[in-house]
Amino acid sequence: MNRMEHLLDCVQIEHGSDKTAAPTHSVIWMHGLGADANDFVPVIPELRLPADRRIRFVFPNAPVRPVTINNQMPMRAWYDIIALSNVSRDVDESGLRTSQAAIEALIRRENERGVPTENIILAGFSQGCAMAYQTGLRSQEKLAGLICLSGYLPMADKSVAEHNTAHLDMPIFIAHGTYDPVVDISFAQQTREWLLANNYSNTEWRTYPMAHSVNLDEINDISAFLQKITQ
Repeated sequence: MNRMEHLLDCVQIEHGSDKTAAPTHSVIWMHGLGADANDFVPVIPELRLPADRRIRFVFPNAPVRPVTINNQMPMRAWYDIIALSNVSRDVDESGLRTSQAAIEALIRRENERGVPTENIILAGFSQGCAMAYQTGLRSQEKLAGLICLSGYLPMADKSVAEHNTAHLDMPIFIAHGTYDPVVDISFAQQTREWLLANNYSNTEWRTYPMAHSVNLDEINDISAFLQKITQ
C-alpha cells in the first residue's frame, strides 16, 4: 500500500474466542446515508457466530459531504444523491468512484494484515449496499462474498462493461424490506435481475416485512450466510 494513501476512519471489532489467533476473514461493512461507522456495531453479537471463527469486522466512516436531495445538508455519504428518479438515481459517478477507491484501500490493508481477498466480505446497507456492489463487482481479485442490504446497484449500465466476469460464482446475499419507503424494493429487484442477466450464479434473495431497516430474521439469515462462506 502506498503509505501516502489516506485510509478512512474505521471502527474495528474482532470476533472469536481465541484472541491470540489472527483473524482468518474480514468483513468491511458500509453504513447508510447520514449514519456512521457505529451503526451496525450492535448487530455483531446478534449474529451469534461460532466462537471458533476469527473474523475482523471493519466499519468505515463515509466522508461528510453536502447531499443534494437533503437540501445540500452536509452528512456522512459515500456519494451525492441528486434525484430519486430511477434505479441509477442520477448518480454522482465521481463520488462513487472515489469511495470505491477508499474501500479498495481498506481491502489492501486487510491483505497486509494477513487476510487474503478471497477471505474478505463486503457488506453494506442502503448507500453502503450500493458501495458493496460498486466495489465488489469490479474487484480484480475474487472476494469471499457480498452482503447487500436494502440497496441497489448504481451505474448498472456502466457495470455491464466494468464488472469482473471471472468471479460470476461469487456468493451474493441480497435482502430488502417489502415496505421500504426510502429505497423501493423494485430497485433491489432490478439489481437482482441485472445479476441474473449477467450470469451471477450464486445469489440469495430474501425479503422481510419491514421498512428501511433490519430485523431479527434478516440478522439470522446474514449469520447463516457468513457461517457458510467463512468455513
